[in-house]
Amino acid sequence: MTASSATPAVNEADFRAMYDRLQQLPRWGPADRRGALNYLTAGRVRAAAGEIRLGRTVSLAAPIETHLTPDQPEPAIHDMKGQMGDQADADGLTFAQDWVGGNVHGDADSHIDALCHVMYRKTLYNGVPAATVTRLGAAELSIDNVAGNGIAGRGVLLDIPRLRGVAWLEPGDLVTAADLAQAAAAQQVAVGPGDLLFVRVGHRRRRRELGPWDAASTRAGLHPDALEFVAGRQVAVLGSDSNSDVSPSAAEGVSHPVHVLAINALGLHLLDYLHFEDLVPLCEEAGRWSFFCVIAPLRLAGGTGSPVNPIAIV
Repeated sequence: MTASSATPAVNEADFRAMYDRLQQLPRWGPADRRGALNYLTAGRVRAAAGEIRLGRTVSLAAPIETHLTPDQPEPAIHDMKGQMGDQADADGLTFAQDWVGGNVHGDADSHIDALCHVMYRKTLYNGVPAATVTRLGAAELSIDNVAGNGIAGRGVLLDIPRLRGVAWLEPGDLVTAADLAQAAAAQQVAVGPGDLLFVRVGHRRRRRELGPWDAASTRAGLHPDALEFVAGRQVAVLGSDSNSDVSPSAAEGVSHPVHVLAINALGLHLLDYLHFEDLVPLCEEAGRWSFFCVIAPLRLAGGTGSPVNPIAIV
């Protein structure tokens, strides 16, 4: 058993105290709607471009699932519209066309969560009333707040299976604040203000080699105390190749404590179910675990999130 898997769950009182403490850290005023992205200043974006060494690009998104699997009960629908190729106009122009629809959130496809995604104590981030989210979408804190300019900055990948000498973390295993600090030290990379922090637990590799499973019921993820590490370093965005939240939950009475602490308390956009298996070899080749990264959500007005295809430039 690893040290992290032996870490006890957080009881309800301690979780509430942690939430209240983290909620007090941002100091951007009652009108703020950007949250932790305030740490990502223009100067830090310019500096992040200096992380490029190889000039190689790689996607951090997994292919969209269009088939029913244990972790995707609502697969995306991809339909071809208009005329098919065998009906193409032999004497002129014909267009191939697609129609795509699907659930933005879930336990298979790569996506980004907007700050309106998590309601806790009937409020959103920064005290915005939960009632601002209606059938018409979110009137406040929607993904469109981010999509207009996108996100670009210094990405940092902390590889927890690498730290532990395993291929992946087993479902239910936890990543603590101490694990993140140890991984950063072992990989000789510092996590600092404005960084886009990505935490690998090996979820995608396990899924590829062993097949999909019911990730909603059991998956590796972060212990709530990992948000102390994240908040202390003023991280701008947090992402994982899992859901960030471990399942079963690591906090009494709260099904997704990391989502609550990150999105609702800290105003931190989360990226779930990313794909790092192509990034790791490039980081090893470059001899560094930091890179330039661009995240471009769809401009979905009122959206609680968006499919996403982050690009790392190593």
